[in-house]
Amino acid sequence: MRYYAVIWVSIINISHTVNSHYGADENTSINITIHIIGLGVAQTAVLNTAAIQALRTANTVIGAARQLATVGHVINDKKPRCIELPRLCELTALIESLAGNVVVLASGDPLYYGIGRWFTQRFAAVQLRFYPAVSSVQAACHRLGLALQDVEVLSLHGRPVEKLRTKLKANKHLLILTDKNSHPQRLAQECLAANYPDTQISICENLGYNDIGCNDIDNNDLTNKEISSKKTSSQNQPPNNIQCKQERVSTWAAQALANSTQVFSDLHVTHLHVRGHGGVLPEFPGIPDHHFQTGAAPGKGMISKREVRLAILSMMGVCAQDVVWDIGAGCGGVAIELALWNEQANIYAIECHTQRLAFLRQNQQHFGVVQNLHVIAGRAPAVLVNLPAPNKVFIGGSDGELEALLHSAWAVLPDHGVLVASGVIERTKHILQRFADDILNAQINSAPVKSPKSSVASQVESIELGVKRGERVDGRMQYVAKLPIEIFKFTKKTGER
Repeated sequence: MRYYAVIWVSIINISHTVNSHYGADENTSINITIHIIGLGVAQTAVLNTAAIQALRTANTVIGAARQLATVGHVINDKKPRCIELPRLCELTALIESLAGNVVVLASGDPLYYGIGRWFTQRFAAVQLRFYPAVSSVQAACHRLGLALQDVEVLSLHGRPVEKLRTKLKANKHLLILTDKNSHPQRLAQECLAANYPDTQISICENLGYNDIGCNDIDNNDLTNKEISSKKTSSQNQPPNNIQCKQERVSTWAAQALANSTQVFSDLHVTHLHVRGHGGVLPEFPGIPDHHFQTGAAPGKGMISKREVRLAILSMMGVCAQDVVWDIGAGCGGVAIELALWNEQANIYAIECHTQRLAFLRQNQQHFGVVQNLHVIAGRAPAVLVNLPAPNKVFIGGSDGELEALLHSAWAVLPDHGVLVASGVIERTKHILQRFADDILNAQINSAPVKSPKSSVASQVESIELGVKRGERVDGRMQYVAKLPIEIFKFTKKTGER
């Protein structure tokens, strides 16, 4: 289900340059003011005085037929030119081709999973004016009696359904904005695959519509051939495949909904109350090794093991908007967790071995990190030149190129950038220790460090991690030692190259 906004474009006769922190070109000519106005969620638009004034002074109104109908009572006597809403890739050119006041219609709140962000990324901030409205998420929460602060919102509109896997956690309340590929049955199937068969799924249809003929339904006991209701009598319910234009909420258990043939209105929001034992998808950092596909026995293969992985995650300290390179990603142990727990960071997993790449992609799909994890096939350092510059780098595998990779990564890192690398074999440990000495002695590209002794702790951090795992052998627990691993964290300081 998609929500837009009302956009009022007023052409004015000034031209100068501004610098928008949203990323608009600082040399953009400022010759328009764009008033972005939400229509809310109702059969007839709910507009404040400012929005009504924008519509009544419009020369052109752009929107879908349904959206135009919601403001008919405002614009009919003004007879503005009406244009069908184009694709977003064509919207900028259309607006720039028009004169006077231009309105673009849609529903919901423009800055809550609406079109508002799209405008902030393409126009200078000084050009934009935003007018809030009730969103479909707010309307659904009020319809279901849910506090907004207790609900997590996920938009799957135009996004892979697998993204849901990053959010499915026991007892959570999720509100899902969907499209034709993320219909309620598909969401129910994802819940079953994640071992949450008892998840309660509520579909809020036609929010704001009040046509007569449909009532709320509880379908928890439905099969494909049976309709029963706990809230209404059977004669008040519509046939299985008939849609009505009244606001309606139907509630299902995931198990009943997964194979249902029920047809839902295109205008809907889906609520999931996740229930079940789970255990298929992670709920906390430190994913068990056997959850990764590696081509080897469960828990084996080319991944950083859980205890080591947790130390690496801590040292990396990834934040929103970070750009991270994971060089020698193997089957994706570190990269998957970096992307999973930091969805606003972009993780680039670089791997050159064909088989490991295949398992890396399988793990990417399994854990649902399909948006912010970018799998890069190729050999470092050659393949790195085409990637966005990182501010954090992890080197877990080097294929004999560790020394070159350390220097390459260090050179591209910005001030306060972080480089983490691990080593198991003696040669790798020796290279890491020598690189640490170079940093501490300020020998990287001959850049001096004024007080190396006073800043050692913030420049280089190192641990040696030895793990013994308990295994049941001959009826008793025995601890099997793993090879110790050295992990180094290098933090770049101002003035270094």
